[in-house]
Amino acid sequence: MSDKKAIKGGEFIIRDTKPEHIFIPEEWNEEQRMIAHMCQDFIQQEVIPHLDRIDSMEEGLMPSIMNKAGELGMLGMSVPEDLGGMGVDFKTSLLATEYLGKGYSFSVAYGAHTGIGTLPLLYYGNDSQKQKYIPKLASGEWKAAYCLTEPSSGSDANSGKTKAVLSEDGTSYSITGQKMWITNGGFANLFTVFAKIGDDKNLTAFLVEADSEGISLNPEEKKMGIKGSSTRQVFFNNVKVPVENMLSERENGFKIALNILNIGRIKLAAGVLGGAKEGIDETIRYANEREQFGRSISKYGAIRYKIAEQVIRTYVLESATYRAGQNIDDAIHAYIEDGMSKGEATLKGIEEFAPECAMLKVAGSECLDYVVDEAVQVFGGMGYSAESSVERAYRDSRINRIFEGTNEINRMLTVDMVLRRAMKGQLDLMGPAMAIANELMSIPDMGSTPEGVFGQEYVALKNFKKVILMVAGSAVQKLMQTLSKEQEVLMNIADLSIWTYQAESVLLRVDKLISQRGEAACAHEIAIVKTYFYDTADHINKAAKDAINSFAEGDEARMMMMGLKRFTKYDGVNPKANRQLIAQRVIESNKYDF
Repeated sequence: MSDKKAIKGGEFIIRDTKPEHIFIPEEWNEEQRMIAHMCQDFIQQEVIPHLDRIDSMEEGLMPSIMNKAGELGMLGMSVPEDLGGMGVDFKTSLLATEYLGKGYSFSVAYGAHTGIGTLPLLYYGNDSQKQKYIPKLASGEWKAAYCLTEPSSGSDANSGKTKAVLSEDGTSYSITGQKMWITNGGFANLFTVFAKIGDDKNLTAFLVEADSEGISLNPEEKKMGIKGSSTRQVFFNNVKVPVENMLSERENGFKIALNILNIGRIKLAAGVLGGAKEGIDETIRYANEREQFGRSISKYGAIRYKIAEQVIRTYVLESATYRAGQNIDDAIHAYIEDGMSKGEATLKGIEEFAPECAMLKVAGSECLDYVVDEAVQVFGGMGYSAESSVERAYRDSRINRIFEGTNEINRMLTVDMVLRRAMKGQLDLMGPAMAIANELMSIPDMGSTPEGVFGQEYVALKNFKKVILMVAGSAVQKLMQTLSKEQEVLMNIADLSIWTYQAESVLLRVDKLISQRGEAACAHEIAIVKTYFYDTADHINKAAKDAINSFAEGDEARMMMMGLKRFTKYDGVNPKANRQLIAQRVIESNKYDF
Protein backbone atom coordinates (compact mmCIF):
# COMPACT_ATOMS: atom_id res chain seq x y z
CA MET A 1 0.00 0.00 0.00
CA SER A 2 1.21 3.46 -0.83
CA ASP A 3 0.49 4.98 2.59
CA LYS A 4 3.00 3.30 4.88
CA LYS A 5 1.45 5.00 7.90
CA ALA A 6 -2.02 3.51 7.36
CA ILE A 7 -2.96 1.16 10.17
CA LYS A 8 -3.18 -2.52 9.27
CA GLY A 9 -5.85 -4.97 10.29
CA GLY A 10 -5.20 -6.30 13.79
CA GLU A 11 -2.50 -3.70 14.37
CA PHE A 12 -4.61 -1.82 16.94
CA ILE A 13 -3.18 -4.22 19.55
CA ILE A 14 0.33 -2.81 19.16
CA ARG A 15 -0.27 0.66 17.75
CA ASP A 16 -1.93 3.76 19.13
CA THR A 17 -4.44 5.69 17.07
CA LYS A 18 -5.22 9.39 17.43
CA PRO A 19 -8.81 10.68 17.53
CA GLU A 20 -8.30 12.74 14.40
CA HIS A 21 -7.40 9.58 12.47
CA ILE A 22 -10.77 7.89 12.81
CA PHE A 23 -14.16 8.52 11.23
CA ILE A 24 -17.07 9.14 13.59
CA PRO A 25 -20.79 8.91 12.71
CA GLU A 26 -21.27 12.58 13.59
CA GLU A 27 -19.33 13.33 10.38
CA TRP A 28 -21.79 11.88 7.84
CA ASN A 29 -22.21 14.31 4.96
CA GLU A 30 -25.52 15.51 3.54
CA GLU A 31 -25.62 12.91 0.75
CA GLN A 32 -24.99 10.08 3.19
CA ARG A 33 -27.69 11.36 5.55
CA MET A 34 -30.12 11.47 2.60
CA ILE A 35 -29.38 7.83 1.82
CA ALA A 36 -30.00 6.93 5.47
CA HIS A 37 -33.26 8.91 5.43
CA MET A 38 -34.38 7.15 2.24
CA CYS A 39 -33.71 3.75 3.78
CA GLN A 40 -35.50 4.75 6.99
CA ASP A 41 -38.58 5.92 5.03
CA PHE A 42 -38.61 2.73 2.98
CA ILE A 43 -38.66 0.52 6.08
CA GLN A 44 -41.41 2.60 7.69
CA GLN A 45 -43.60 2.69 4.58
CA GLU A 46 -42.97 -0.60 2.78
CA VAL A 47 -41.96 -3.06 5.51
CA ILE A 48 -43.24 -2.24 9.00
CA PRO A 49 -46.95 -2.06 8.01
CA HIS A 50 -46.69 -5.54 6.47
CA LEU A 51 -44.66 -7.47 9.05
CA ASP A 52 -47.39 -10.02 9.82
CA ARG A 53 -47.96 -10.66 6.11
CA ILE A 54 -44.21 -11.00 5.58
CA ASP A 55 -43.87 -13.46 8.46
CA SER A 56 -46.76 -15.54 7.13
CA MET A 57 -44.78 -15.94 3.88
CA GLU A 58 -47.52 -14.44 1.74
CA GLU A 59 -46.82 -15.56 -1.81
CA GLY A 60 -44.90 -12.98 -3.83
CA LEU A 61 -44.80 -10.34 -1.08
CA MET A 62 -41.08 -10.38 -0.26
CA PRO A 63 -40.00 -10.32 -3.93
CA SER A 64 -42.36 -7.39 -4.53
CA ILE A 65 -40.83 -5.43 -1.65
CA MET A 66 -37.38 -6.27 -3.01
CA ASN A 67 -38.52 -4.92 -6.40
CA LYS A 68 -39.48 -1.61 -4.79
CA ALA A 69 -36.09 -1.46 -3.05
CA GLY A 70 -34.48 -2.07 -6.43
CA GLU A 71 -36.42 0.77 -8.04
CA LEU A 72 -34.99 3.15 -5.41
CA GLY A 73 -31.43 1.93 -6.03
CA MET A 74 -31.09 0.20 -2.67
CA LEU A 75 -30.10 -3.16 -4.16
CA GLY A 76 -27.20 -1.60 -6.06
CA MET A 77 -25.51 0.49 -3.36
CA SER A 78 -22.15 -1.25 -3.82
CA VAL A 79 -22.54 -1.79 -7.58
CA PRO A 80 -20.62 0.61 -9.87
CA GLU A 81 -22.69 3.13 -11.82
CA ASP A 82 -21.71 1.61 -15.18
CA LEU A 83 -23.39 -1.64 -14.06
CA GLY A 84 -26.58 0.06 -12.92
CA GLY A 85 -25.71 0.77 -9.29
CA MET A 86 -25.03 3.77 -7.04
CA GLY A 87 -21.33 3.04 -6.48
CA VAL A 88 -21.18 4.36 -2.91
CA ASP A 89 -18.09 3.85 -0.76
CA PHE A 90 -17.88 1.03 1.76
CA LYS A 91 -18.86 2.89 4.91
CA THR A 92 -21.88 4.40 3.14
CA SER A 93 -23.00 0.88 2.22
CA LEU A 94 -22.69 0.07 5.93
CA LEU A 95 -24.89 3.08 6.75
CA ALA A 96 -27.60 1.88 4.35
CA THR A 97 -27.35 -1.59 5.89
CA GLU A 98 -27.82 -0.08 9.36
CA TYR A 99 -31.04 1.69 8.45
CA LEU A 100 -32.39 -1.27 6.50
CA GLY A 101 -31.43 -3.45 9.47
CA LYS A 102 -34.61 -2.28 11.17
CA GLY A 103 -36.69 -4.35 8.74
CA TYR A 104 -36.78 -7.74 10.50
CA SER A 105 -37.05 -10.55 7.87
CA PHE A 106 -36.75 -8.08 5.01
CA SER A 107 -33.30 -7.13 6.31
CA VAL A 108 -32.22 -10.75 5.92
CA ALA A 109 -33.51 -11.00 2.34
CA TYR A 110 -31.91 -7.66 1.48
CA GLY A 111 -28.60 -8.56 3.10
CA ALA A 112 -28.40 -11.94 1.38
CA HIS A 113 -29.20 -10.49 -2.03
CA THR A 114 -26.89 -7.47 -1.90
CA GLY A 115 -24.11 -9.21 0.04
CA ILE A 116 -23.41 -12.90 -0.45
CA GLY A 117 -25.79 -12.99 -3.45
CA THR A 118 -24.31 -10.18 -5.55
CA LEU A 119 -20.77 -9.53 -4.32
CA PRO A 120 -19.07 -12.81 -5.32
CA LEU A 121 -20.05 -12.04 -8.92
CA LEU A 122 -19.21 -8.34 -8.62
CA TYR A 123 -15.72 -8.94 -7.23
CA TYR A 124 -14.76 -12.23 -8.88
CA GLY A 125 -16.76 -12.31 -12.10
CA ASN A 126 -15.33 -11.56 -15.53
CA ASP A 127 -16.68 -8.70 -17.63
CA SER A 128 -19.16 -10.78 -19.59
CA GLN A 129 -20.55 -12.41 -16.42
CA LYS A 130 -20.96 -9.04 -14.74
CA GLN A 131 -22.57 -7.44 -17.81
CA LYS A 132 -25.01 -10.34 -18.07
CA TYR A 133 -26.16 -10.52 -14.44
CA ILE A 134 -25.20 -7.52 -12.31
CA PRO A 135 -27.59 -4.93 -13.82
CA LYS A 136 -30.49 -7.36 -13.27
CA LEU A 137 -29.43 -7.90 -9.65
CA ALA A 138 -28.92 -4.18 -9.00
CA SER A 139 -32.39 -3.32 -10.33
CA GLY A 140 -34.13 -6.16 -8.52
CA GLU A 141 -35.31 -7.78 -11.77
CA TRP A 142 -33.38 -10.85 -10.60
CA LYS A 143 -32.82 -12.00 -7.01
CA ALA A 144 -29.69 -13.80 -5.80
CA ALA A 145 -28.86 -16.56 -3.34
CA TYR A 146 -25.65 -18.16 -2.13
CA CYS A 147 -25.38 -21.95 -1.92
CA LEU A 148 -22.51 -22.97 0.34
CA THR A 149 -23.77 -24.85 3.42
CA GLU A 150 -24.52 -28.57 3.20
CA PRO A 151 -25.93 -31.09 5.71
CA SER A 152 -22.42 -32.28 6.55
CA SER A 153 -20.51 -29.01 6.08
CA GLY A 154 -21.34 -25.95 8.15
CA SER A 155 -18.41 -24.22 9.85
CA ASP A 156 -16.09 -26.56 7.90
CA ALA A 157 -17.35 -25.19 4.59
CA ASN A 158 -14.57 -26.64 2.44
CA SER A 159 -15.68 -30.19 3.26
CA GLY A 160 -18.74 -29.89 1.00
CA LYS A 161 -19.67 -32.94 -1.07
CA THR A 162 -21.47 -31.28 -3.99
CA LYS A 163 -19.71 -32.39 -7.20
CA ALA A 164 -19.14 -30.75 -10.59
CA VAL A 165 -18.23 -33.04 -13.50
CA LEU A 166 -16.93 -31.71 -16.81
CA SER A 167 -18.78 -32.97 -19.90
CA GLU A 168 -16.92 -35.03 -22.49
CA ASP A 169 -17.07 -32.21 -25.00
CA GLY A 170 -15.71 -29.76 -22.39
CA THR A 171 -18.58 -27.26 -22.80
CA SER A 172 -20.39 -27.68 -19.49
CA TYR A 173 -20.26 -28.98 -15.93
CA SER A 174 -22.86 -31.25 -14.39
CA ILE A 175 -23.51 -30.30 -10.75
CA THR A 176 -24.99 -32.75 -8.25
CA GLY A 177 -25.47 -32.17 -4.55
CA GLN A 178 -27.59 -30.76 -1.74
CA LYS A 179 -27.43 -27.30 -0.17
CA MET A 180 -29.29 -26.18 2.94
CA TRP A 181 -30.26 -23.00 4.82
CA ILE A 182 -30.30 -21.11 1.52
CA THR A 183 -31.63 -17.60 2.18
CA ASN A 184 -33.82 -16.29 -0.67
CA GLY A 185 -33.85 -19.87 -2.01
CA GLY A 186 -37.58 -19.79 -2.69
CA PHE A 187 -37.51 -16.88 -5.16
CA ALA A 188 -33.90 -16.46 -6.29
CA ASN A 189 -33.15 -16.34 -10.01
CA LEU A 190 -29.40 -16.83 -9.66
CA PHE A 191 -27.48 -19.13 -7.35
CA THR A 192 -23.76 -18.93 -6.56
CA VAL A 193 -23.07 -22.63 -6.03
CA PHE A 194 -19.92 -24.11 -4.49
CA ALA A 195 -18.85 -27.58 -5.63
CA LYS A 196 -15.74 -29.72 -6.01
CA ILE A 197 -14.36 -30.90 -9.31
CA GLY A 198 -12.88 -34.42 -9.20
CA ASP A 199 -10.49 -34.86 -6.30
CA ASP A 200 -9.84 -31.14 -5.86
CA LYS A 201 -8.95 -30.08 -2.34
CA ASN A 202 -10.81 -26.77 -2.59
CA LEU A 203 -14.24 -25.72 -3.79
CA THR A 204 -14.99 -24.06 -7.12
CA ALA A 205 -17.79 -21.51 -7.53
CA PHE A 206 -20.39 -21.55 -10.32
CA LEU A 207 -23.16 -19.17 -11.40
CA VAL A 208 -26.30 -21.28 -11.81
CA GLU A 209 -29.59 -19.95 -13.12
CA ALA A 210 -32.49 -21.09 -10.94
CA ASP A 211 -34.64 -22.27 -13.85
CA SER A 212 -31.97 -24.75 -14.95
CA GLU A 213 -33.23 -28.32 -15.40
CA GLY A 214 -32.47 -30.58 -12.43
CA ILE A 215 -32.92 -28.01 -9.64
CA SER A 216 -35.58 -28.75 -7.02
CA LEU A 217 -36.46 -27.14 -3.69
CA ASN A 218 -37.69 -28.45 -0.36
CA PRO A 219 -40.60 -26.60 1.30
CA GLU A 220 -39.81 -23.48 3.30
CA GLU A 221 -38.06 -24.17 6.62
CA LYS A 222 -40.05 -23.49 9.78
CA LYS A 223 -37.79 -21.27 11.90
CA MET A 224 -37.69 -19.76 15.39
CA GLY A 225 -37.35 -16.25 13.98
CA ILE A 226 -36.90 -14.37 10.70
CA LYS A 227 -40.02 -16.27 9.65
CA GLY A 228 -40.58 -14.07 6.60
CA SER A 229 -37.17 -14.89 5.17
CA SER A 230 -37.23 -17.58 2.50
CA THR A 231 -35.01 -20.44 3.68
CA ARG A 232 -34.94 -23.65 1.65
CA GLN A 233 -32.90 -26.69 0.83
CA VAL A 234 -31.82 -26.71 -2.82
CA PHE A 235 -31.10 -29.96 -4.67
CA PHE A 236 -28.96 -30.15 -7.79
CA ASN A 237 -29.42 -33.31 -9.87
CA ASN A 238 -27.06 -33.32 -12.84
CA VAL A 239 -27.66 -29.61 -13.40
CA LYS A 240 -25.94 -28.53 -16.60
CA VAL A 241 -23.91 -25.33 -16.22
CA PRO A 242 -21.91 -23.80 -19.12
CA VAL A 243 -18.14 -23.71 -18.50
CA GLU A 244 -18.26 -19.93 -18.92
CA ASN A 245 -20.34 -19.79 -15.74
CA MET A 246 -17.44 -20.88 -13.56
CA LEU A 247 -16.82 -17.94 -11.23
CA SER A 248 -13.13 -16.99 -11.08
CA GLU A 249 -10.75 -19.95 -11.33
CA ARG A 250 -10.94 -23.62 -10.49
CA GLU A 251 -10.50 -24.24 -6.73
CA ASN A 252 -10.84 -20.53 -5.96
CA GLY A 253 -14.29 -21.04 -4.47
CA PHE A 254 -13.11 -21.49 -0.90
CA LYS A 255 -11.20 -18.21 -1.07
CA ILE A 256 -14.29 -16.50 -2.53
CA ALA A 257 -16.42 -17.89 0.29
CA LEU A 258 -14.02 -16.66 2.97
CA ASN A 259 -13.63 -13.17 1.53
CA ILE A 260 -17.36 -12.69 0.98
CA LEU A 261 -17.97 -13.83 4.57
CA ASN A 262 -15.60 -11.09 5.76
CA ILE A 263 -17.87 -8.54 4.10
CA GLY A 264 -20.94 -10.27 5.49
CA ARG A 265 -19.58 -10.06 9.03
CA ILE A 266 -19.08 -6.33 9.17
CA LYS A 267 -22.34 -5.79 7.24
CA LEU A 268 -24.08 -7.87 9.92
CA ALA A 269 -22.61 -5.57 12.58
CA ALA A 270 -24.10 -2.58 10.77
CA GLY A 271 -27.45 -4.30 10.30
CA VAL A 272 -27.83 -5.31 13.95
CA LEU A 273 -26.86 -1.76 14.91
CA GLY A 274 -30.04 -0.58 13.23
CA GLY A 275 -32.03 -3.29 14.99
CA ALA A 276 -30.51 -2.33 18.35
CA LYS A 277 -31.42 1.35 17.95
CA GLU A 278 -34.97 0.36 17.04
CA GLY A 279 -35.10 -1.94 20.08
CA ILE A 280 -33.98 0.90 22.34
CA ASP A 281 -36.66 3.18 20.88
CA GLU A 282 -39.33 0.55 21.57
CA THR A 283 -38.05 0.07 25.12
CA ILE A 284 -38.04 3.80 25.91
CA ARG A 285 -41.47 4.46 24.44
CA TYR A 286 -43.04 1.61 26.40
CA ALA A 287 -41.24 2.56 29.63
CA ASN A 288 -42.53 6.12 29.29
CA GLU A 289 -46.11 4.99 28.61
CA ARG A 290 -46.38 2.14 31.13
CA GLU A 291 -47.36 3.24 34.63
CA GLN A 292 -46.97 1.21 37.83
CA PHE A 293 -47.33 2.37 41.43
CA GLY A 294 -48.56 5.71 40.18
CA ARG A 295 -45.78 6.71 37.81
CA SER A 296 -44.06 5.76 34.55
CA ILE A 297 -41.72 2.79 34.91
CA SER A 298 -39.03 4.88 33.15
CA LYS A 299 -38.62 6.73 36.46
CA TYR A 300 -37.39 3.62 38.28
CA GLY A 301 -33.68 2.93 38.69
CA ALA A 302 -33.87 -0.73 37.64
CA ILE A 303 -35.46 0.23 34.31
CA ARG A 304 -33.07 3.14 33.81
CA TYR A 305 -30.12 0.78 34.29
CA LYS A 306 -31.40 -1.41 31.44
CA ILE A 307 -32.03 1.51 29.10
CA ALA A 308 -28.63 3.08 29.82
CA GLU A 309 -26.85 -0.23 29.26
CA GLN A 310 -28.69 -0.71 25.96
CA VAL A 311 -27.48 2.74 24.91
CA ILE A 312 -23.88 2.19 26.07
CA ARG A 313 -23.45 -1.09 24.21
CA THR A 314 -25.06 0.24 21.04
CA TYR A 315 -23.09 3.49 21.01
CA VAL A 316 -19.84 1.57 21.54
CA LEU A 317 -20.70 -0.86 18.71
CA GLU A 318 -21.50 2.04 16.38
CA SER A 319 -18.16 3.69 17.18
CA ALA A 320 -16.21 0.52 16.35
CA THR A 321 -18.20 -0.40 13.23
CA TYR A 322 -17.76 2.90 11.41
CA ARG A 323 -14.17 3.24 12.54
CA ALA A 324 -13.47 -0.09 10.81
CA GLY A 325 -15.57 0.93 7.81
CA GLN A 326 -13.41 4.01 7.26
CA ASN A 327 -10.22 1.96 7.72
CA ILE A 328 -11.47 -0.36 4.98
CA ASP A 329 -12.28 2.58 2.69
CA ASP A 330 -8.81 4.04 3.28
CA ALA A 331 -7.19 0.68 2.46
CA ILE A 332 -9.29 0.35 -0.72
CA HIS A 333 -8.24 3.84 -1.90
CA ALA A 334 -4.58 3.11 -1.18
CA TYR A 335 -4.68 -0.14 -3.18
CA ILE A 336 -6.38 1.67 -6.10
CA GLU A 337 -3.62 4.30 -6.01
CA ASP A 338 -1.13 1.45 -6.25
CA GLY A 339 -2.74 0.34 -9.50
CA MET A 340 -5.33 -2.26 -8.48
CA SER A 341 -8.79 -2.41 -10.02
CA LYS A 342 -11.67 -1.21 -7.85
CA GLY A 343 -12.99 -4.75 -7.32
CA GLU A 344 -9.61 -6.23 -6.48
CA ALA A 345 -8.81 -3.29 -4.18
CA THR A 346 -12.14 -3.65 -2.39
CA LEU A 347 -11.54 -7.32 -1.68
CA LYS A 348 -7.99 -6.65 -0.57
CA GLY A 349 -9.05 -3.76 1.68
CA ILE A 350 -11.74 -5.82 3.38
CA GLU A 351 -9.43 -8.83 3.70
CA GLU A 352 -6.88 -6.54 5.38
CA PHE A 353 -9.39 -5.88 8.17
CA ALA A 354 -10.78 -9.42 8.40
CA PRO A 355 -9.91 -9.64 12.14
CA GLU A 356 -11.96 -6.51 12.84
CA CYS A 357 -14.84 -7.87 10.70
CA ALA A 358 -14.90 -11.05 12.78
CA MET A 359 -14.75 -9.13 16.07
CA LEU A 360 -17.55 -6.79 15.04
CA LYS A 361 -19.78 -9.68 13.99
CA VAL A 362 -19.46 -11.12 17.50
CA ALA A 363 -19.83 -7.76 19.25
CA GLY A 364 -22.80 -6.73 17.13
CA SER A 365 -24.81 -9.92 17.43
CA GLU A 366 -24.29 -10.03 21.20
CA CYS A 367 -25.15 -6.34 21.57
CA LEU A 368 -28.47 -6.82 19.76
CA ASP A 369 -29.22 -9.92 21.83
CA TYR A 370 -28.76 -7.88 25.00
CA VAL A 371 -30.92 -5.02 23.73
CA VAL A 372 -33.88 -7.16 22.65
CA ASP A 373 -33.68 -9.38 25.73
CA GLU A 374 -33.94 -6.37 28.02
CA ALA A 375 -36.64 -4.89 25.80
CA VAL A 376 -38.76 -7.98 26.46
CA GLN A 377 -38.00 -7.64 30.18
CA VAL A 378 -39.07 -4.00 30.29
CA PHE A 379 -42.27 -4.86 28.40
CA GLY A 380 -42.91 -7.61 30.95
CA GLY A 381 -45.81 -9.91 30.06
CA MET A 382 -46.57 -7.81 26.98
CA GLY A 383 -43.05 -8.49 25.75
CA TYR A 384 -43.77 -12.21 25.73
CA SER A 385 -46.92 -11.73 23.69
CA ALA A 386 -46.79 -12.22 19.95
CA GLU A 387 -48.82 -8.99 19.78
CA SER A 388 -45.71 -6.97 20.70
CA SER A 389 -42.96 -5.84 18.36
CA VAL A 390 -40.21 -6.82 20.78
CA GLU A 391 -41.30 -10.47 20.78
CA ARG A 392 -40.53 -10.63 17.06
CA ALA A 393 -37.27 -8.73 17.55
CA TYR A 394 -36.22 -11.17 20.29
CA ARG A 395 -36.77 -14.21 18.09
CA ASP A 396 -35.29 -12.63 14.98
CA SER A 397 -32.14 -11.58 16.81
CA ARG A 398 -31.06 -15.08 17.77
CA ILE A 399 -29.91 -16.12 14.31
CA ASN A 400 -27.21 -13.44 14.22
CA ARG A 401 -24.91 -15.38 16.55
CA ILE A 402 -25.03 -18.23 14.01
CA PHE A 403 -25.11 -16.32 10.69
CA GLU A 404 -21.83 -15.59 8.86
CA GLY A 405 -19.95 -18.15 10.95
CA THR A 406 -20.90 -18.84 14.56
CA ASN A 407 -19.60 -16.46 17.22
CA GLU A 408 -17.39 -19.26 18.52
CA ILE A 409 -15.81 -19.73 15.08
CA ASN A 410 -15.39 -15.96 14.69
CA ARG A 411 -13.71 -15.64 18.08
CA MET A 412 -11.19 -18.32 17.15
CA LEU A 413 -10.73 -16.85 13.68
CA THR A 414 -9.90 -13.46 15.19
CA VAL A 415 -6.96 -14.85 17.13
CA ASP A 416 -5.89 -17.21 14.33
CA MET A 417 -5.78 -14.44 11.72
CA VAL A 418 -3.75 -12.08 13.91
CA LEU A 419 -1.29 -14.81 14.94
CA ARG A 420 -0.85 -15.93 11.33
CA ARG A 421 0.03 -12.39 10.35
CA ALA A 422 2.55 -12.26 13.17
CA MET A 423 4.10 -15.55 11.99
CA LYS A 424 4.42 -14.14 8.46
CA GLY A 425 6.10 -10.98 9.78
CA GLN A 426 3.18 -8.77 8.74
CA LEU A 427 2.53 -7.75 12.36
CA ASP A 428 5.25 -7.39 14.97
CA LEU A 429 3.52 -8.94 17.95
CA MET A 430 6.55 -10.74 19.33
CA GLY A 431 8.59 -7.61 20.05
CA PRO A 432 5.85 -5.88 22.08
CA ALA A 433 4.95 -9.19 23.79
CA MET A 434 8.58 -9.63 24.88
CA ALA A 435 8.61 -6.03 26.14
CA ILE A 436 5.58 -6.79 28.32
CA ALA A 437 7.28 -9.94 29.63
CA ASN A 438 10.31 -7.84 30.60
CA GLU A 439 8.04 -5.23 32.19
CA LEU A 440 6.58 -7.93 34.46
CA MET A 441 10.10 -8.62 35.77
CA SER A 442 10.86 -4.97 36.49
CA ILE A 443 9.78 -2.52 39.17
CA PRO A 444 6.43 -1.08 38.10
CA ASP A 445 6.36 2.52 36.93
CA MET A 446 3.80 4.26 39.12
CA GLY A 447 3.88 7.49 37.13
CA SER A 448 1.13 10.03 37.47
CA THR A 449 -2.05 9.77 35.40
CA PRO A 450 -2.06 12.15 32.40
CA GLU A 451 -4.32 15.17 32.74
CA GLY A 452 -7.46 15.73 30.76
CA VAL A 453 -10.95 14.30 30.83
CA PHE A 454 -9.70 10.94 29.51
CA GLY A 455 -6.26 10.76 31.14
CA GLN A 456 -7.18 7.62 33.08
CA GLU A 457 -8.85 5.99 30.07
CA TYR A 458 -5.79 6.36 27.82
CA VAL A 459 -3.63 4.73 30.50
CA ALA A 460 -6.22 1.96 30.90
CA LEU A 461 -6.34 1.42 27.13
CA LYS A 462 -2.56 0.94 26.94
CA ASN A 463 -2.83 -1.53 29.79
CA PHE A 464 -5.69 -3.47 28.17
CA LYS A 465 -3.42 -3.94 25.15
CA LYS A 466 -0.65 -5.13 27.45
CA VAL A 467 -3.01 -7.78 28.82
CA ILE A 468 -3.67 -9.09 25.30
CA LEU A 469 0.05 -9.24 24.55
CA MET A 470 0.88 -10.82 27.90
CA VAL A 471 -1.75 -13.55 27.65
CA ALA A 472 -1.42 -14.25 23.91
CA GLY A 473 2.39 -14.12 24.00
CA SER A 474 2.60 -16.51 26.94
CA ALA A 475 -0.02 -18.83 25.45
CA VAL A 476 1.88 -19.07 22.15
CA GLN A 477 5.16 -19.71 23.96
CA LYS A 478 3.69 -22.23 26.40
CA LEU A 479 1.27 -24.14 24.18
CA MET A 480 3.07 -23.83 20.83
CA GLN A 481 1.51 -26.25 18.33
CA THR A 482 -1.38 -27.22 20.59
CA LEU A 483 -2.75 -23.67 20.95
CA SER A 484 -5.19 -24.20 18.06
CA LYS A 485 -6.86 -26.95 20.11
CA GLU A 486 -7.16 -24.82 23.26
CA GLN A 487 -10.44 -23.26 22.25
CA GLU A 488 -11.31 -21.90 25.68
CA VAL A 489 -8.02 -19.97 25.80
CA LEU A 490 -8.46 -18.72 22.25
CA MET A 491 -11.92 -17.42 23.07
CA ASN A 492 -10.58 -15.66 26.16
CA ILE A 493 -7.96 -13.92 24.01
CA ALA A 494 -10.60 -13.02 21.42
CA ASP A 495 -12.79 -11.44 24.09
CA LEU A 496 -9.84 -9.40 25.34
CA SER A 497 -9.35 -8.14 21.78
CA ILE A 498 -13.04 -7.41 21.14
CA TRP A 499 -13.47 -5.41 24.35
CA THR A 500 -10.22 -3.51 23.82
CA TYR A 501 -11.04 -2.62 20.20
CA GLN A 502 -14.45 -1.34 21.24
CA ALA A 503 -13.02 0.57 24.21
CA GLU A 504 -10.46 2.28 21.99
CA SER A 505 -13.08 3.07 19.34
CA VAL A 506 -15.54 4.75 21.70
CA LEU A 507 -12.74 6.61 23.50
CA LEU A 508 -11.36 8.02 20.24
CA ARG A 509 -14.85 8.91 19.00
CA VAL A 510 -15.81 10.91 22.06
CA ASP A 511 -12.39 12.54 22.35
CA LYS A 512 -12.76 13.69 18.75
CA LEU A 513 -16.29 14.88 19.51
CA ILE A 514 -15.00 16.92 22.46
CA SER A 515 -12.49 18.62 20.16
CA GLN A 516 -15.39 19.62 17.89
CA ARG A 517 -18.10 20.52 20.42
CA GLY A 518 -16.34 21.11 23.72
CA GLU A 519 -16.37 19.06 26.90
CA ALA A 520 -19.56 20.57 28.35
CA ALA A 521 -21.60 19.52 25.33
CA CYS A 522 -20.39 15.92 25.58
CA ALA A 523 -21.32 15.04 29.17
CA HIS A 524 -23.49 12.07 28.17
CA GLU A 525 -20.91 10.67 25.76
CA ILE A 526 -18.19 11.04 28.41
CA ALA A 527 -20.40 9.08 30.81
CA ILE A 528 -20.70 6.30 28.20
CA VAL A 529 -16.91 6.06 27.81
CA LYS A 530 -16.17 6.04 31.53
CA THR A 531 -18.87 3.48 32.34
CA TYR A 532 -17.74 1.21 29.50
CA PHE A 533 -14.11 1.36 30.68
CA TYR A 534 -15.20 0.75 34.28
CA ASP A 535 -16.98 -2.45 33.27
CA THR A 536 -14.42 -3.53 30.68
CA ALA A 537 -11.55 -3.45 33.18
CA ASP A 538 -13.32 -6.15 35.20
CA HIS A 539 -14.32 -8.16 32.10
CA ILE A 540 -10.71 -8.17 30.91
CA ASN A 541 -9.44 -9.14 34.35
CA LYS A 542 -11.77 -12.16 34.47
CA ALA A 543 -11.13 -13.41 30.91
CA ALA A 544 -7.35 -13.01 31.27
CA LYS A 545 -7.38 -14.72 34.67
CA ASP A 546 -9.27 -17.67 33.19
CA ALA A 547 -6.77 -17.95 30.35
CA ILE A 548 -3.69 -17.68 32.58
CA ASN A 549 -4.99 -20.30 35.00
CA SER A 550 -5.65 -22.61 32.05
CA PHE A 551 -2.04 -22.86 30.89
CA ALA A 552 0.31 -21.37 33.53
CA GLU A 553 1.21 -22.33 37.07
CA GLY A 554 3.69 -21.59 39.86
CA ASP A 555 5.88 -18.49 39.67
CA GLU A 556 4.94 -17.84 36.06
CA ALA A 557 1.24 -17.70 36.90
CA ARG A 558 1.84 -15.55 39.99
CA MET A 559 3.96 -13.09 38.00
CA MET A 560 1.27 -12.77 35.32
CA MET A 561 -1.48 -12.37 37.89
CA MET A 562 0.43 -9.52 39.52
CA GLY A 563 0.79 -7.88 36.13
CA LEU A 564 -2.88 -8.47 35.38
CA LYS A 565 -3.92 -6.77 38.61
CA ARG A 566 -1.81 -3.76 37.68
CA PHE A 567 -2.99 -3.65 34.06
CA THR A 568 -6.69 -3.78 34.92
CA LYS A 569 -6.60 -1.15 37.65
CA TYR A 570 -9.23 1.48 36.99
CA ASP A 571 -10.28 4.02 39.59
CA GLY A 572 -13.93 3.92 40.45
CA VAL A 573 -16.53 6.01 38.67
CA ASN A 574 -20.10 6.35 39.87
CA PRO A 575 -21.86 3.92 37.51
CA LYS A 576 -25.30 4.69 38.92
CA ALA A 577 -24.92 8.44 38.35
CA ASN A 578 -23.52 7.86 34.84
CA ARG A 579 -26.32 5.52 33.84
CA GLN A 580 -28.94 7.86 35.28
CA LEU A 581 -27.49 10.69 33.19
CA ILE A 582 -27.49 8.59 30.00
CA ALA A 583 -30.98 7.17 30.60
CA GLN A 584 -32.46 10.57 31.47
CA ARG A 585 -31.39 11.99 28.11
CA VAL A 586 -33.01 9.29 25.96
CA ILE A 587 -36.08 9.04 28.20
CA GLU A 588 -36.70 12.76 27.75
CA SER A 589 -36.16 12.43 23.99
CA ASN A 590 -38.40 9.33 23.94
CA LYS A 591 -35.86 7.68 21.60
CA TYR A 592 -32.19 6.81 21.07
CA ASP A 593 -30.81 10.23 20.14
CA PHE A 594 -27.03 9.84 20.11
